[in-house]
Amino acid sequence: MTRQSTTPALPALAPEVATLGRATQRIALRRSAALRAALGAFVLIATLAVHGCLAAHLDTWRAAPLTFAVAALLGLCAARYDAAQPVALQIGPDGLSAWNGAGLLLAQGRVVGCAQWAGFLLVLALQPEGRGTRAPSTGFRADAHTLLLPADALATPVFRELSVLGRRAAGV
Repeated sequence: MTRQSTTPALPALAPEVATLGRATQRIALRRSAALRAALGAFVLIATLAVHGCLAAHLDTWRAAPLTFAVAALLGLCAARYDAAQPVALQIGPDGLSAWNGAGLLLAQGRVVGCAQWAGFLLVLALQPEGRGTRAPSTGFRADAHTLLLPADALATPVFRELSVLGRRAAGV
């Protein structure tokens, strides 16, 4: 009996040579069950809220088609959001990059901000090099891209490494 890996295959990324001074590390992301459950709960709660509001003005049966339309729209938006999530990260000396399933670059830049919720969720702000102006309220550049990384999408050592990288960049 042979053992098969449960790690998803990496997308077709541009091949890079890892040299001594510019070593890179590629990380495959799993789909987060926690994030999918939270998204499903949001769709359900929002649908029930719409039904409650519509049923108060219309009767329950007249509100049903509009409620189903809202549920379908929210479900479609949730599916598109889930499909747009990165499937691979690449940590390099110049920063972090995120890739989608087709191998296209979603975000790239150095980490300029970090927020962490216990050991469950990590939010990293990536700043592309040499672009954008500083936003007065946040101090980050206006074109910074935010990555939401749930802990169950990454291996524990990688989650810790990204947490340390984010805290160092944020000056915590």
